[in-house]
Amino acid sequence: MAAGKTEGRHDEASGLDERQPVDVLKVLADAQKAAAAVVDAALDDIAAAARLAADALLSGGRLVYVGAGSSGLMAMADALELPGTYGISRDRIVILLAGGGASLEDLAGGYEDDRDLAVSDASMAEIASGDCVIAVSASGSTPYALAIAAYAREKGAHVVSFANNPGAQLFDGAHVSILLQTPPEVISGSTRMGAGTAQKIAFNMFSTLVGIHLGHVHDGHMVNLKADNIKLKGRACRIVSDISGVGLDEAERLLARSEGSVKAAVLLAAGAQDAGAAQEVLDRSGQSLRRALKALG
Repeated sequence: MAAGKTEGRHDEASGLDERQPVDVLKVLADAQKAAAAVVDAALDDIAAAARLAADALLSGGRLVYVGAGSSGLMAMADALELPGTYGISRDRIVILLAGGGASLEDLAGGYEDDRDLAVSDASMAEIASGDCVIAVSASGSTPYALAIAAYAREKGAHVVSFANNPGAQLFDGAHVSILLQTPPEVISGSTRMGAGTAQKIAFNMFSTLVGIHLGHVHDGHMVNLKADNIKLKGRACRIVSDISGVGLDEAERLLARSEGSVKAAVLLAAGAQDAGAAQEVLDRSGQSLRRALKALG
């Protein structure tokens, strides 16, 4: 079996275990920086993927994140953040991690080879034509990810593929392919390191752009956040205050009137009659706070 670039040998790996600790850490840090730099070459594809994902959500579909091992954890981390950060309903986000909950206790590798498990997981998730499937694999050849991507295509879903090897199998038939061509790992094959770093950065950029397309970002604020703890309630108040210019006490009152909706609270400050009227303006504006504020003005 031919090894991909993710299995290659790093130039600084020889004698690594004999070096001084700080020297080892410098090699590791430099490798992380090199991995991060490769994301720049994928910007156009990340933008295309974000548009595809946002359109799926706007049309009533779901985002289905798929992966195994360390790559699956990167996908899961991105998926879990979306409801809280951008207020996307939890039922619109699906996470298919090879091995499911068992992999969160023991990240055993056997699950990633199980195509039958993959098809079963995809069937249970009821992947359909309106969904956007985001599949990730450092090698681009993980059977679990490949099987679900193939299943999704058969069902008419859109498929976005992330991989770190050029010519990856996972790119075959994908609607958008995101190549993150990271150098060989300092610890050969340990793709939780450089490959994982590039994946994390790309996922952060992807989901942030999805949030922007959905109208959930305004001047760098997450205006559709789910404020379900003390920290986030304070953040919601500061966001309303910053955008509308009202004091924090007034922002808190407006949030109470809007049942915690940052967008509606800002519109109340801008003159909306009540929370219902604010929501109507948002609906007419495609949930874009900027367009809603212009409509009120």
